[in-house]
Amino acid sequence: MTAPRQAALFDLDGVLLDSAAAMRSTLAAVATCATGHRVTPGDLPPGALRRPRTEVLALLDVADPDNACDRWWDGALSATPVQPFPGVIAGLLALHAQGTATGAVTLQDPDRLRWLLPSAVSDLLDVVVTRQDARPKPAPDGLIAALSRLHLPPHRAVFVGDSPSDMTAARAAGVLALGATWGWHRADALRAAGADHLLPDPTSIGPSLLHHLPQNDST
Repeated sequence: MTAPRQAALFDLDGVLLDSAAAMRSTLAAVATCATGHRVTPGDLPPGALRRPRTEVLALLDVADPDNACDRWWDGALSATPVQPFPGVIAGLLALHAQGTATGAVTLQDPDRLRWLLPSAVSDLLDVVVTRQDARPKPAPDGLIAALSRLHLPPHRAVFVGDSPSDMTAARAAGVLALGATWGWHRADALRAAGADHLLPDPTSIGPSLLHHLPQNDST
């Protein structure tokens, strides 16, 4: 097999995986367990998915959010199946077909990915870097680690993320930063954080991601 000359790297939640409903349900379930009264996704504060989960839980009157997450988070999250966005599988297949390496750099824990990440997606990723493999974003370490495993330089890669910290990490790593506007953060926040380009929907995933890379680079 010929070594890839370029790579497309992705965040998972909000980019490859449509996990917003699962995250809202999980926050509500953890708050319910911790407080002893029913909390629904409709009770979550505005912008809940853009805030740290402990901050959201504190706003829901959870006395010890860290302990609550340790006790109930994984059980609650595993109760709601997570699926890839429409177009993601076709896009990853198309990238592989034209010789592009693919990978994910995520804040999720590796143990959680065993049941959270659908095999239809994981089978199409050449590398997955978690928060236990490298300092989490906005540090660039995860992207650098992924490219090291793929034996590719930063200028031959793009990173698709949906948060300002994703854009910061990509730019610090020297990787083209592409903002996924279908994710959890607003397009203007992605642009302000340094996105080189904004993508409109998950069907943007595919070989066209690489059009902004140098095409005459022989390295």
